[in-house]
Amino acid sequence: MCWYCGSPITDAHPIGRSLRCQDCGKDLRACKNCRFFLPGSRGDCKETGAEPQSDKERANFCDWFSLDEKYRSQSSGQQKEKEKADSSRAAFDNLFN
Repeated sequence: MCWYCGSPITDAHPIGRSLRCQDCGKDLRACKNCRFFLPGSRGDCKETGAEPQSDKERANFCDWFSLDEKYRSQSSGQQKEKEKADSSRAAFDNLFN
């Protein structure tokens, strides 16, 4: 599943830097899709040899990237976070209408 929308990732290995989710368009070769992604650890990565990436949601050139196999199946992704962001954006837009 895509870390953002929850759609299953069906692309074959290796995941190239230019691949995007077919449903939401987010980058697939991003830290949040990696099996080494561990928020709170140094650089949010449990692989000690990896260089810290500044944006965990964007494609990168990390040599340690390995798709976490849990993302090959459907899930809700960050649906709640998306709904909250959409709600906040709508409330902000309504301030000026």
